[in-house]
Amino acid sequence: MNTGVPTSTWLNNHSASGISMRMHPWEAEYPTDARRWRSPALPGGSGRRPGTRVTGKIQRVGQAIALAGVATLLGLLIWKVAFDNEQGAADKLAKGELVRAPAFSLDRLDSDGTLSLAQLKGKPLVVNFWASWCGPCKDEAPVLQQTYERYRNQGLVVLGVDVKDFREDARRFMRRYGITYPVVYDGKGSTIGRWGIQGYPETFFVDRTGKLVGERIAGAVDIERNRETFERGVALALGDPS
Repeated sequence: MNTGVPTSTWLNNHSASGISMRMHPWEAEYPTDARRWRSPALPGGSGRRPGTRVTGKIQRVGQAIALAGVATLLGLLIWKVAFDNEQGAADKLAKGELVRAPAFSLDRLDSDGTLSLAQLKGKPLVVNFWASWCGPCKDEAPVLQQTYERYRNQGLVVLGVDVKDFREDARRFMRRYGITYPVVYDGKGSTIGRWGIQGYPETFFVDRTGKLVGERIAGAVDIERNRETFERGVALALGDPS
């Protein structure tokens, strides 16, 4: 058999005892460690494996992403510790505490400029927190509009607060449901914590002194379980305790 390897080399690869080591002639020329771990040198003579530099970059990117994820989770934890124990107006109202409506000043969606609660001082209010993507908000919109039309001659203002929404979506919603009462935009949700909002829609009642009255309504005001509470809240805001 012609192996292409000198006979002396082939014989030296067999033990003196006559036991064959079954080593291929190619292996005699290239030791095991070299075969496994060495690759042709990169240009410049560095001798590194071709993928080493790329792999290192991928590892560093992965580590950076992991660190960013940890930082985000830590930030959320700090936020929860700092704000989760803070009671909003809804919680205080449910305990029977005297609560004044938390102040805010926000951009208007129904017209130019801003609107604040201070500008509505002395007026009874129905404050409704909603969003255009909220299904129950669509169901209750006609009732809120009818309430505004019915009681505005008595000074009642229905004030919509559009939260965590897109301005154009909100304006499209207003056109679709014929909303003419004032609506402000809280895209960042700055009112959520102070008012104690837990979902959408939610409705509050404010009397002429700026105090929250009645009960906070969670859910659409038009559904059966909320109708009586809504009517009583409107009456209390107007100053009729009956």
